[in-house]
Amino acid sequence: MGQKKLIRFEAIKSFSNVFQYPEGMAGKWSMHFGNTNPLILELACGKGEYTVGLSALHPNQNFIGIDVKGNRIYIGAKKCLENRQTNAAFLRTKIDQITNYFAPAEVSEIWITFPDPQLRRSRHTKRLTHPKFLRKYQQLLKPGGLIHLKTDSPVLFQFTLWAIELYGLELVNKTDDLYALPDISPELKIKTHYEGLDIAQSNRIHYLAFRLPATMLPDFDEKLHDLVFEHEKATD
Repeated sequence: MGQKKLIRFEAIKSFSNVFQYPEGMAGKWSMHFGNTNPLILELACGKGEYTVGLSALHPNQNFIGIDVKGNRIYIGAKKCLENRQTNAAFLRTKIDQITNYFAPAEVSEIWITFPDPQLRRSRHTKRLTHPKFLRKYQQLLKPGGLIHLKTDSPVLFQFTLWAIELYGLELVNKTDDLYALPDISPELKIKTHYEGLDIAQSNRIHYLAFRLPATMLPDFDEKLHDLVFEHEKATD
């Protein structure tokens, strides 16, 4: 491990806005923030650009960036401390363990910003909009809570559209070329480190907003699996 990573891992141990695999936090985030304002999560936050940006835009809401890599969390957490953005915090954990840290209906919205699209079809179940993750989000979200996806990956964009249609989710917003729109909200203008890299080389940013139903999603996972394999087989 590089010296810089070691320094950052040590530093976040003392950061008041960083929680590393904490125990007993479910249902208690309002105590940390000192208020009962809406709680919004950024999943796989990386350096936390969205957590930093959203918390600056909305001081009357609370934000938590979640990622397993502490050296990345360090960047956003340090910036929030320097800017005195007390409505932002960071949680170090794996996304598949997220239900350990939040109580039912504790979360108002979820942002998924430029996650790893897991392009290999054998890894499609690791995509953060796969139903196995959506079922976890259902356990945290208030009824009607929004999920936002912003990505440069047409593969992840299409995969999420399939999931929305197959599982009968409420599609609130959809665009396959965000910056071509004449009017973009300040939230969607926030750019992450990975957006700037344009790894997918699509020259387009895709955005979706959707809601999950109150009842647990049915098990159509095998149908979604077949869609993925049929599509990719046809494009091979």
